[in-house]
Amino acid sequence: MITGSQEGECEVSCVHPQAVEQARRALPDVRCVDDASALLKAVADPTRLRLLSALNTAELCVCDLAAVVGISESAVSHQLRLLRAHRLVAFRREGRVAYYRLLDHHVTVLIGSALEHVRE
Repeated sequence: MITGSQEGECEVSCVHPQAVEQARRALPDVRCVDDASALLKAVADPTRLRLLSALNTAELCVCDLAAVVGISESAVSHQLRLLRAHRLVAFRREGRVAYYRLLDHHVTVLIGSALEHVRE
């Protein structure tokens, strides 16, 4: 059956059962997909991505992050709470100052890959 000839579409309807089954077996479970989707949504916000990019260079306190990104300390704290909830950043206290860093290497790779992809 001919379905159309728009660019990127199949010109005939056909299913390749082995390829479909292989792809289905490779799919992550629903919870994993939901969690990964939520993580990507958290990173997708421009302010949060800028915060993560700044933290990719060094550990910074909330005041430093506010100065780098150009938003209030309160707004930075709000965004950092969300990033902590998604396990993207961690913090430590030194006296009355809270220093933030990327949680682990996976976050560094995620940010680096996204930025590298759009620069190509």
